[in-house]
Amino acid sequence: MAVKKRTSARPATAGSAGAAGSARSAGSTRSANGQDKLITSLKQFIRTRGSSYLSDPNVSSIGIGYKEKNGKRSKELALQFTVDKKVRPEGVRDVGSVEIPAVIDIGGGVEVPTDVVQRSYKPHFLVVPEAQTPERQKRVDPVRPGVSVGNVKVSAGTLGCIVFDKNDGSTCVLSNWHVLNGRKGVPGDEVVQPGTADDSRIALNRLGTLKRSHLGQVGDCAVAGITERDFDTAILDLDVTPTQLGEPQIDDKVVKSGRTTGVTHGVVTRPFAKVSINYGAPVGVREIECFEIGPDPGHPADGDEISLPGDSGSAWLFKARTGRPTDVLAGLHFGGESDADPEDRALACFPHAVFEELKITLQPPARGSLEAVTGYDPGFLTVPIATPQLGAAVKADAVQLSGTEVIPYTHFSLALNGKRRFAFWVAWNIDGGAIKKIDRSGIEFKKDPRLPADLQVGNEIYKGNRLDRGHIARRADLIWGPMPEADRANTDSFFYTNITPQMDDFNQSAKAGIWGELENALYEEIEVEGLKVSVFGGPVFQDDDRVFRGVQLPREFWKVLVYSEKGTLKAKAFLLTQNLVLAEILELDEFRVFQIKLGEIQKRTGLKFPATLLQADTLVVPEALEDRTPLEGLADIDWG
Repeated sequence: MAVKKRTSARPATAGSAGAAGSARSAGSTRSANGQDKLITSLKQFIRTRGSSYLSDPNVSSIGIGYKEKNGKRSKELALQFTVDKKVRPEGVRDVGSVEIPAVIDIGGGVEVPTDVVQRSYKPHFLVVPEAQTPERQKRVDPVRPGVSVGNVKVSAGTLGCIVFDKNDGSTCVLSNWHVLNGRKGVPGDEVVQPGTADDSRIALNRLGTLKRSHLGQVGDCAVAGITERDFDTAILDLDVTPTQLGEPQIDDKVVKSGRTTGVTHGVVTRPFAKVSINYGAPVGVREIECFEIGPDPGHPADGDEISLPGDSGSAWLFKARTGRPTDVLAGLHFGGESDADPEDRALACFPHAVFEELKITLQPPARGSLEAVTGYDPGFLTVPIATPQLGAAVKADAVQLSGTEVIPYTHFSLALNGKRRFAFWVAWNIDGGAIKKIDRSGIEFKKDPRLPADLQVGNEIYKGNRLDRGHIARRADLIWGPMPEADRANTDSFFYTNITPQMDDFNQSAKAGIWGELENALYEEIEVEGLKVSVFGGPVFQDDDRVFRGVQLPREFWKVLVYSEKGTLKAKAFLLTQNLVLAEILELDEFRVFQIKLGEIQKRTGLKFPATLLQADTLVVPEALEDRTPLEGLADIDWG
């Protein structure tokens, strides 16, 4: 495109004489309020009419900017067009283009001058890996904004900021579509940190999986969950955590921290633009609403480049008058000028639009705002597995909550024996591919406030003796999934309803012995489908259990591991005999672990397991327990 020579005189300014009904000028100096209204009108014009101009093969963008005269920026607002090649009017047809009018009526009789600048754009993803590996391109834990990241099918880009899923509260990384998704990507793809261009060890560098993405008018954006690392929300070398979303205005000063160029400073040159970018086959050309950033003369970048390939996904932050970065997110960097362009420019998506599209927030959702606790999931495995049913002899002893004996917690459920004040059974799910490492510091054992306190055994039995509080559902088994969910499961595991008394010698040795390692041994020995396991466990209540401080202490415990291997459902049952001796003091005789049939657990507990589960137990053992040999080590377990 070329500029069509203006034939009319400069439009009259406010207060000057002019013909009645003549068009009003919008390009000359105006009041702040008037300029805001003009910018609003220009945005609407670009949104509604911009695509018609972008259909011209020589036009790369249309936006709002100050008109440039003799290479210098004036104070006159204009509709600014960028073209791949600027030519004289007589050469327009040679590039398959048409002339751009000197002024354009944007509606309501308001004419705005145009400006044409030679400039084109391209996505800033990394094409060729660099020879050296700076710190930003190495694996980091905790992961933080400003470092290398990418889909396993993409080279590398930048982790923009840490965000949270509005639906489930999960922690995510925010970057670009062409960084976390790419032309060959699909939801669920593995995302690695650093990107594959920086380190090809995918198994070691796995960060999480792609959750959602968008490429279109709203922006070039995507989020991936964090399941394999801890995280730090502060942006690298800026040491600021974004907590607010902003909207850019012309001349705003901004700063970013990117994988390739590090920390660079810029100035908003066009607060609104619609650009046309070719993302290559099969995606093709996409139009994106964005704003443009130029270099900050007061803080020149190394090599005079505010962004380079690999910086895509960086977060631009507004700067305060002091020059320091604020916690207000200005935009999500997604592209820059092409190699042939002489001027350094960057493009960024509008944060409000991106966050709304991806359903994310900068603030971790409060626990109450997440979905209600659903407890043990019967559909967790490929074959549905229901919870055990209580026999008629004990069903009347079950504590009810909201009309049911099944009491839900995060990742586990249980049925509570109100007479014995311990759980009949606990059922829990383990997602081995999403386990988190969370400590237990600051978490107190407590009674469940939803249930009558006198139907739960609390700290009164554990004071001043050798009894330990032993988890039925292991804490380590429960802390998986999105971080807020894992935190909640960590806390829920300390309800006394999930605890039974165990001798300290037994509890401590069991953690390092067979009983405490059954789940770990399963993962080590068997190729578990989806790394998913469902577990049932609990005490065996016997009439002759010894009484201590008014409480009968169980001396036997059972556990059932359920999983799929090569499409076949399998169930493995175990019994632990603690053999407590209660005289003047508590002593531990010995404890032994047996692998048994699931049917034997039914006989000992009065519980009824689903027929599907009974069929999945193929163990062959002697009929009488006294005829069997206890497990001496994990190698004795029959996983066949």
